[in-house]
Amino acid sequence: MTDASPTLGATAAEAAEPLSVDAAAGTDNHIATPVPADALPDDAPVFTGEAPEGKTFWANLNSPFRLGLVLTLGALAAVALGLAFWNLSTIIIYVVFALFAALGLDPVVRWFGRHNVSRPWAIVIVYTAFALVFAGVMLLVIPALVKQITAFFSDLPQTVDEFQQSDFYSWLTSTFGTQVGAITDQIETFLTNPANIAAIGGGVVNFAINVGTTISGLIIVLVLSLYFLAGLPNMKVAFNRFVAARNRKKAAAMTDQITDSIGAYLMGMVVLAFCNSVVAFLLHLFLGLPFPALMGVLAFLITLIPLIGSVLYWITATVIALFTGWVPALIFAVIYLIYMQLEAYVLTPKVMNKAISVPGALVVIGAMVGGTLLGLLGALVAIPVTASILLIIKQVFIPKQDAKI
Repeated sequence: MTDASPTLGATAAEAAEPLSVDAAAGTDNHIATPVPADALPDDAPVFTGEAPEGKTFWANLNSPFRLGLVLTLGALAAVALGLAFWNLSTIIIYVVFALFAALGLDPVVRWFGRHNVSRPWAIVIVYTAFALVFAGVMLLVIPALVKQITAFFSDLPQTVDEFQQSDFYSWLTSTFGTQVGAITDQIETFLTNPANIAAIGGGVVNFAINVGTTISGLIIVLVLSLYFLAGLPNMKVAFNRFVAARNRKKAAAMTDQITDSIGAYLMGMVVLAFCNSVVAFLLHLFLGLPFPALMGVLAFLITLIPLIGSVLYWITATVIALFTGWVPALIFAVIYLIYMQLEAYVLTPKVMNKAISVPGALVVIGAMVGGTLLGLLGALVAIPVTASILLIIKQVFIPKQDAKI
Protein backbone atom coordinates (compact mmCIF):
# COMPACT_ATOMS: atom_id res chain seq x y z
CA MET A 1 0.00 0.00 0.00
CA THR A 2 1.42 3.35 -1.08
CA ASP A 3 1.14 6.68 0.68
CA ALA A 4 -0.37 9.72 -1.06
CA SER A 5 2.11 12.52 -0.93
CA PRO A 6 2.48 15.95 -2.45
CA THR A 7 5.40 14.64 -4.46
CA LEU A 8 3.11 12.52 -6.61
CA GLY A 9 4.12 12.87 -10.25
CA ALA A 10 7.25 14.89 -9.45
CA THR A 11 10.78 13.89 -10.15
CA ALA A 12 13.27 13.26 -7.41
CA ALA A 13 14.99 16.63 -8.06
CA GLU A 14 11.70 18.48 -7.90
CA ALA A 15 10.70 16.68 -4.72
CA ALA A 16 13.96 17.66 -3.14
CA GLU A 17 13.45 21.37 -3.96
CA PRO A 18 10.80 23.09 -1.80
CA LEU A 19 8.11 25.09 -3.64
CA SER A 20 8.67 28.85 -3.44
CA VAL A 21 7.16 31.94 -5.02
CA ASP A 22 9.01 35.11 -5.82
CA ALA A 23 7.54 37.94 -3.78
CA ALA A 24 8.01 40.43 -6.63
CA ALA A 25 6.35 38.23 -9.21
CA GLY A 26 3.41 39.94 -10.95
CA THR A 27 4.54 43.42 -9.95
CA ASP A 28 6.39 46.17 -11.80
CA ASN A 29 9.44 45.62 -9.61
CA HIS A 30 10.00 42.20 -11.00
CA ILE A 31 13.28 41.92 -12.94
CA ALA A 32 13.71 38.95 -15.22
CA THR A 33 16.78 36.89 -14.60
CA PRO A 34 18.90 36.56 -17.75
CA VAL A 35 18.87 33.10 -19.23
CA PRO A 36 22.30 31.49 -19.59
CA ALA A 37 23.55 31.12 -23.15
CA ASP A 38 23.93 27.35 -22.80
CA ALA A 39 20.23 27.08 -21.87
CA LEU A 40 19.04 28.63 -25.22
CA PRO A 41 17.98 26.33 -28.05
CA ASP A 42 20.33 25.86 -30.97
CA ASP A 43 18.10 27.70 -33.47
CA ALA A 44 17.50 30.81 -31.30
CA PRO A 45 18.47 34.17 -32.98
CA VAL A 46 21.63 35.76 -31.63
CA PHE A 47 22.16 39.55 -31.76
CA THR A 48 25.44 40.31 -33.52
CA GLY A 49 25.11 44.09 -34.04
CA GLU A 50 24.38 43.74 -37.78
CA ALA A 51 21.11 44.56 -39.53
CA PRO A 52 18.98 41.43 -39.84
CA GLU A 53 18.02 40.06 -43.22
CA GLY A 54 14.65 41.17 -44.59
CA LYS A 55 14.85 44.68 -43.16
CA THR A 56 14.65 47.78 -45.35
CA PHE A 57 17.52 48.64 -47.65
CA TRP A 58 18.51 51.72 -45.66
CA ALA A 59 18.80 49.68 -42.46
CA ASN A 60 20.96 47.04 -44.08
CA LEU A 61 24.47 48.44 -43.81
CA ASN A 62 26.20 45.09 -44.15
CA SER A 63 27.28 45.96 -47.73
CA PRO A 64 28.56 49.56 -47.77
CA PHE A 65 30.02 49.17 -51.30
CA ARG A 66 26.66 48.13 -52.72
CA LEU A 67 24.95 50.95 -50.85
CA GLY A 68 27.37 53.56 -52.17
CA LEU A 69 27.08 52.22 -55.70
CA VAL A 70 23.30 52.36 -55.66
CA LEU A 71 23.32 55.89 -54.17
CA THR A 72 25.77 57.06 -56.84
CA LEU A 73 23.69 55.55 -59.64
CA GLY A 74 20.58 57.20 -58.18
CA ALA A 75 22.29 60.60 -58.09
CA LEU A 76 23.47 60.20 -61.69
CA ALA A 77 19.95 59.23 -62.78
CA ALA A 78 18.55 62.33 -61.02
CA VAL A 79 21.10 64.58 -62.77
CA ALA A 80 20.29 62.96 -66.13
CA LEU A 81 16.57 63.53 -65.61
CA GLY A 82 17.24 67.16 -64.66
CA LEU A 83 19.31 67.73 -67.81
CA ALA A 84 16.67 66.05 -69.94
CA PHE A 85 13.97 68.24 -68.42
CA TRP A 86 16.09 71.34 -69.03
CA ASN A 87 16.71 70.40 -72.67
CA LEU A 88 13.02 69.67 -73.19
CA SER A 89 11.83 72.82 -71.45
CA THR A 90 10.82 74.50 -74.72
CA ILE A 91 8.71 71.49 -75.75
CA ILE A 92 7.16 71.33 -72.29
CA ILE A 93 6.22 75.01 -72.58
CA TYR A 94 4.62 74.33 -75.96
CA VAL A 95 2.63 71.41 -74.51
CA VAL A 96 1.45 73.41 -71.49
CA PHE A 97 0.51 76.40 -73.62
CA ALA A 98 -1.39 74.17 -76.07
CA LEU A 99 -3.23 72.43 -73.23
CA PHE A 100 -4.31 75.74 -71.71
CA ALA A 101 -5.35 77.00 -75.16
CA ALA A 102 -7.52 73.89 -75.58
CA LEU A 103 -9.05 74.42 -72.15
CA GLY A 104 -9.73 78.05 -73.05
CA LEU A 105 -11.51 77.11 -76.30
CA ASP A 106 -13.40 74.19 -74.77
CA PRO A 107 -16.26 76.35 -73.34
CA VAL A 108 -16.94 77.72 -76.84
CA VAL A 109 -16.95 74.20 -78.30
CA ARG A 110 -19.32 72.97 -75.59
CA TRP A 111 -21.58 75.98 -76.25
CA PHE A 112 -21.94 74.79 -79.85
CA GLY A 113 -22.55 71.29 -78.51
CA ARG A 114 -25.48 72.55 -76.45
CA HIS A 115 -26.95 73.92 -79.70
CA ASN A 116 -26.99 70.50 -81.42
CA VAL A 117 -23.62 70.84 -83.16
CA SER A 118 -21.33 67.80 -82.99
CA ARG A 119 -17.97 68.25 -81.32
CA PRO A 120 -15.85 67.75 -84.49
CA TRP A 121 -17.86 70.35 -86.40
CA ALA A 122 -17.79 72.69 -83.40
CA ILE A 123 -13.98 72.44 -83.33
CA VAL A 124 -13.83 73.18 -87.06
CA ILE A 125 -16.07 76.22 -86.63
CA VAL A 126 -14.07 77.55 -83.66
CA TYR A 127 -10.68 77.16 -85.34
CA THR A 128 -11.94 78.58 -88.64
CA ALA A 129 -13.37 81.63 -86.87
CA PHE A 130 -10.18 82.02 -84.83
CA ALA A 131 -8.03 81.80 -87.99
CA LEU A 132 -10.17 84.40 -89.79
CA VAL A 133 -10.09 86.79 -86.83
CA PHE A 134 -6.35 86.33 -86.37
CA ALA A 135 -5.65 86.86 -90.07
CA GLY A 136 -7.86 89.97 -90.13
CA VAL A 137 -6.14 91.45 -87.08
CA MET A 138 -2.71 90.74 -88.55
CA LEU A 139 -3.66 92.34 -91.87
CA LEU A 140 -4.88 95.42 -90.06
CA VAL A 141 -2.17 95.66 -87.44
CA ILE A 142 1.09 94.49 -89.04
CA PRO A 143 1.20 97.13 -91.86
CA ALA A 144 0.26 99.82 -89.35
CA LEU A 145 2.87 98.54 -86.91
CA VAL A 146 5.63 98.53 -89.53
CA LYS A 147 4.63 102.01 -90.68
CA GLN A 148 4.42 103.41 -87.18
CA ILE A 149 7.69 101.83 -86.00
CA THR A 150 9.43 103.29 -89.07
CA ALA A 151 7.81 106.65 -88.41
CA PHE A 152 8.86 106.47 -84.78
CA PHE A 153 12.58 106.26 -85.59
CA SER A 154 12.39 108.71 -88.49
CA ASP A 155 10.43 111.30 -86.52
CA LEU A 156 12.35 110.78 -83.30
CA PRO A 157 14.51 113.93 -83.58
CA GLN A 158 11.42 116.08 -84.25
CA THR A 159 9.57 114.39 -81.36
CA VAL A 160 12.46 115.12 -79.03
CA ASP A 161 12.55 118.78 -80.17
CA GLU A 162 8.82 119.15 -79.54
CA PHE A 163 9.27 117.55 -76.15
CA GLN A 164 12.04 119.99 -75.27
CA GLN A 165 9.75 122.89 -76.16
CA SER A 166 6.86 121.62 -74.05
CA ASP A 167 5.83 122.94 -70.64
CA PHE A 168 6.50 119.56 -69.05
CA TYR A 169 10.14 119.69 -70.17
CA SER A 170 10.45 123.21 -68.75
CA TRP A 171 9.11 121.95 -65.43
CA LEU A 172 11.59 119.05 -65.44
CA THR A 173 14.48 121.40 -66.23
CA SER A 174 13.54 123.85 -63.52
CA THR A 175 13.11 121.06 -61.00
CA PHE A 176 16.04 118.75 -61.76
CA GLY A 177 18.46 121.08 -63.54
CA THR A 178 20.37 120.73 -66.79
CA GLN A 179 20.83 116.98 -66.35
CA VAL A 180 17.44 116.47 -68.01
CA GLY A 181 18.70 117.92 -71.30
CA ALA A 182 21.84 115.78 -71.22
CA ILE A 183 19.84 112.61 -70.55
CA THR A 184 17.41 113.46 -73.38
CA ASP A 185 20.26 114.00 -75.85
CA GLN A 186 21.88 110.71 -74.85
CA ILE A 187 18.61 108.83 -75.34
CA GLU A 188 18.12 110.42 -78.76
CA THR A 189 21.69 109.58 -79.82
CA PHE A 190 21.33 106.01 -78.63
CA LEU A 191 18.00 105.37 -80.39
CA THR A 192 19.01 106.98 -83.69
CA ASN A 193 22.16 104.85 -83.97
CA PRO A 194 21.36 101.72 -86.05
CA ALA A 195 24.21 99.79 -84.42
CA ASN A 196 22.58 100.18 -81.01
CA ILE A 197 19.21 99.04 -82.35
CA ALA A 198 20.86 95.98 -83.89
CA ALA A 199 22.64 95.28 -80.60
CA ILE A 200 19.33 95.49 -78.72
CA GLY A 201 17.73 93.03 -81.13
CA GLY A 202 20.73 90.72 -81.00
CA GLY A 203 21.63 91.40 -84.62
CA VAL A 204 19.70 90.89 -87.85
CA VAL A 205 20.48 87.18 -88.06
CA ASN A 206 19.46 86.47 -84.47
CA PHE A 207 16.32 88.53 -84.95
CA ALA A 208 15.37 86.49 -88.03
CA ILE A 209 16.08 83.25 -86.12
CA ASN A 210 13.90 84.40 -83.23
CA VAL A 211 11.07 85.29 -85.61
CA GLY A 212 11.30 81.88 -87.28
CA THR A 213 11.36 80.11 -83.93
CA THR A 214 8.33 82.06 -82.76
CA ILE A 215 6.36 81.24 -85.90
CA SER A 216 7.24 77.53 -85.72
CA GLY A 217 6.34 77.50 -82.03
CA LEU A 218 2.94 79.05 -82.77
CA ILE A 219 2.28 76.41 -85.43
CA ILE A 220 3.24 73.61 -83.02
CA VAL A 221 1.02 75.06 -80.29
CA LEU A 222 -1.87 75.43 -82.75
CA VAL A 223 -1.61 71.80 -83.91
CA LEU A 224 -1.22 70.45 -80.37
CA SER A 225 -4.15 72.49 -79.10
CA LEU A 226 -6.28 71.06 -81.93
CA TYR A 227 -5.43 67.49 -80.87
CA PHE A 228 -5.93 68.32 -77.18
CA LEU A 229 -9.27 69.95 -77.84
CA ALA A 230 -10.48 66.97 -79.91
CA GLY A 231 -9.41 64.43 -77.28
CA LEU A 232 -10.19 66.42 -74.12
CA PRO A 233 -13.16 64.24 -72.99
CA ASN A 234 -11.11 61.06 -73.44
CA MET A 235 -8.19 62.66 -71.62
CA LYS A 236 -10.44 63.38 -68.63
CA VAL A 237 -11.69 59.78 -68.56
CA ALA A 238 -8.15 58.41 -68.79
CA PHE A 239 -6.98 60.72 -66.01
CA ASN A 240 -9.82 59.61 -63.73
CA ARG A 241 -8.88 55.96 -64.30
CA PHE A 242 -5.75 56.54 -62.22
CA VAL A 243 -7.96 57.22 -59.18
CA ALA A 244 -9.37 54.39 -57.07
CA ALA A 245 -12.81 53.23 -58.25
CA ARG A 246 -14.51 54.37 -55.05
CA ASN A 247 -13.25 57.92 -55.57
CA ARG A 248 -13.71 58.26 -59.34
CA LYS A 249 -17.06 60.00 -59.17
CA LYS A 250 -15.68 62.73 -56.91
CA ALA A 251 -12.47 62.96 -58.97
CA ALA A 252 -14.48 63.34 -62.19
CA ALA A 253 -16.55 66.15 -60.66
CA MET A 254 -13.39 67.94 -59.47
CA THR A 255 -11.73 67.50 -62.87
CA ASP A 256 -14.72 69.03 -64.65
CA GLN A 257 -14.83 71.90 -62.18
CA ILE A 258 -11.11 72.62 -62.58
CA THR A 259 -11.14 72.45 -66.39
CA ASP A 260 -14.29 74.58 -66.59
CA SER A 261 -12.84 77.23 -64.30
CA ILE A 262 -9.53 77.28 -66.22
CA GLY A 263 -11.37 77.64 -69.52
CA ALA A 264 -13.58 80.41 -68.15
CA TYR A 265 -10.56 82.22 -66.70
CA LEU A 266 -8.51 82.09 -69.90
CA MET A 267 -11.41 83.18 -72.07
CA GLY A 268 -12.14 85.97 -69.61
CA MET A 269 -8.54 87.17 -69.67
CA VAL A 270 -8.56 87.30 -73.48
CA VAL A 271 -11.87 89.20 -73.52
CA LEU A 272 -10.68 91.73 -70.95
CA ALA A 273 -7.36 92.21 -72.75
CA PHE A 274 -9.23 92.77 -76.02
CA CYS A 275 -11.43 95.41 -74.34
CA ASN A 276 -8.30 97.14 -73.02
CA SER A 277 -6.73 97.15 -76.47
CA VAL A 278 -9.86 98.65 -78.07
CA VAL A 279 -10.08 101.38 -75.43
CA ALA A 280 -6.37 102.18 -75.76
CA PHE A 281 -6.58 102.33 -79.56
CA LEU A 282 -9.59 104.64 -79.53
CA LEU A 283 -8.07 106.94 -76.90
CA HIS A 284 -4.81 107.29 -78.83
CA LEU A 285 -6.74 107.84 -82.06
CA PHE A 286 -9.14 110.53 -80.81
CA LEU A 287 -6.58 112.34 -78.62
CA GLY A 288 -4.10 112.51 -81.48
CA LEU A 289 -1.49 110.49 -79.60
CA PRO A 290 1.15 108.74 -81.71
CA PHE A 291 1.08 105.06 -82.73
CA PRO A 292 -2.52 104.06 -81.88
CA ALA A 293 -2.27 100.59 -83.51
CA LEU A 294 1.04 99.85 -81.84
CA MET A 295 -0.26 100.95 -78.45
CA GLY A 296 -3.42 98.87 -78.94
CA VAL A 297 -1.35 95.72 -79.52
CA LEU A 298 0.87 96.64 -76.58
CA ALA A 299 -2.23 97.07 -74.40
CA PHE A 300 -3.50 93.60 -75.37
CA LEU A 301 -0.16 91.94 -74.52
CA ILE A 302 0.46 93.79 -71.25
CA THR A 303 -3.08 93.48 -69.88
CA LEU A 304 -2.89 89.69 -70.22
CA ILE A 305 -0.72 89.86 -67.10
CA PRO A 306 -3.08 89.19 -64.18
CA LEU A 307 -3.97 91.91 -61.70
CA ILE A 308 -1.20 94.39 -62.55
CA GLY A 309 -1.34 94.40 -66.35
CA SER A 310 -3.78 97.30 -66.64
CA VAL A 311 -1.77 99.39 -64.17
CA LEU A 312 1.47 98.71 -66.03
CA TYR A 313 -0.05 99.75 -69.33
CA TRP A 314 -1.63 102.85 -67.79
CA ILE A 315 1.76 104.00 -66.49
CA THR A 316 3.61 103.13 -69.71
CA ALA A 317 1.08 104.76 -72.05
CA THR A 318 0.85 107.89 -69.90
CA VAL A 319 4.63 108.35 -69.92
CA ILE A 320 4.72 107.91 -73.71
CA ALA A 321 1.84 110.38 -74.10
CA LEU A 322 3.86 113.01 -72.21
CA PHE A 323 6.12 113.33 -75.28
CA THR A 324 3.09 114.77 -77.10
CA GLY A 325 2.05 117.12 -74.32
CA TRP A 326 0.93 117.11 -70.73
CA VAL A 327 -2.72 117.99 -71.58
CA PRO A 328 -3.42 114.93 -73.81
CA ALA A 329 -1.39 112.77 -71.42
CA LEU A 330 -3.51 113.97 -68.50
CA ILE A 331 -6.76 113.36 -70.41
CA PHE A 332 -5.59 109.87 -71.39
CA ALA A 333 -4.56 109.06 -67.82
CA VAL A 334 -7.89 110.19 -66.36
CA ILE A 335 -10.09 108.42 -68.95
CA TYR A 336 -8.12 105.18 -68.80
CA LEU A 337 -8.16 105.28 -65.00
CA ILE A 338 -11.97 105.57 -65.13
CA TYR A 339 -12.06 102.58 -67.50
CA MET A 340 -9.88 100.58 -65.11
CA GLN A 341 -12.43 101.13 -62.34
CA LEU A 342 -15.23 100.13 -64.71
CA GLU A 343 -13.32 97.02 -65.65
CA ALA A 344 -12.58 96.08 -62.04
CA TYR A 345 -16.09 96.50 -60.68
CA VAL A 346 -18.32 95.78 -63.71
CA LEU A 347 -16.60 93.88 -66.52
CA THR A 348 -14.42 91.52 -64.49
CA PRO A 349 -17.23 90.16 -62.24
CA LYS A 350 -19.42 89.53 -65.31
CA VAL A 351 -16.67 87.92 -67.37
CA MET A 352 -15.09 85.92 -64.54
CA ASN A 353 -18.32 84.72 -62.90
CA LYS A 354 -17.55 81.06 -63.70
CA ALA A 355 -13.90 81.12 -62.69
CA ILE A 356 -12.63 80.11 -59.26
CA SER A 357 -11.97 83.13 -57.05
CA VAL A 358 -8.43 83.46 -55.75
CA PRO A 359 -7.30 85.82 -52.95
CA GLY A 360 -5.43 88.88 -54.20
CA ALA A 361 -2.20 88.03 -52.35
CA LEU A 362 -2.09 84.59 -53.98
CA VAL A 363 -2.76 86.19 -57.37
CA VAL A 364 0.30 88.42 -57.02
CA ILE A 365 2.49 85.61 -55.66
CA GLY A 366 1.35 83.18 -58.34
CA ALA A 367 1.90 85.73 -61.12
CA MET A 368 5.42 86.50 -59.86
CA VAL A 369 6.36 82.83 -59.53
CA GLY A 370 4.90 81.92 -62.92
CA GLY A 371 6.47 84.93 -64.60
CA THR A 372 9.87 84.11 -63.13
CA LEU A 373 9.71 80.47 -64.26
CA LEU A 374 7.98 80.72 -67.65
CA GLY A 375 7.72 84.42 -68.50
CA LEU A 376 4.41 85.74 -69.84
CA LEU A 377 3.05 82.20 -70.25
CA GLY A 378 3.82 81.43 -66.61
CA ALA A 379 2.13 84.61 -65.42
CA LEU A 380 -0.91 83.75 -67.53
CA VAL A 381 -1.34 80.15 -66.31
CA ALA A 382 -0.27 80.75 -62.71
CA ILE A 383 -3.71 81.95 -61.56
CA PRO A 384 -5.74 78.95 -62.82
CA VAL A 385 -3.09 76.60 -61.45
CA THR A 386 -3.29 78.34 -58.07
CA ALA A 387 -7.09 78.15 -58.20
CA SER A 388 -6.92 74.43 -58.96
CA ILE A 389 -4.60 73.82 -56.01
CA LEU A 390 -6.96 75.77 -53.74
CA LEU A 391 -9.89 73.69 -54.98
CA ILE A 392 -8.06 70.43 -54.26
CA ILE A 393 -7.13 71.65 -50.79
CA LYS A 394 -10.71 72.69 -50.02
CA GLN A 395 -12.38 69.52 -51.31
CA VAL A 396 -9.79 66.85 -50.45
CA PHE A 397 -7.36 67.90 -47.75
CA ILE A 398 -9.62 69.97 -45.47
CA PRO A 399 -12.44 67.35 -45.32
CA LYS A 400 -9.87 64.73 -44.30
CA GLN A 401 -8.59 66.98 -41.57
CA ASP A 402 -12.13 67.78 -40.40
CA ALA A 403 -12.88 64.06 -40.17
CA LYS A 404 -10.02 63.53 -37.67
CA ILE A 405 -11.55 63.94 -34.20
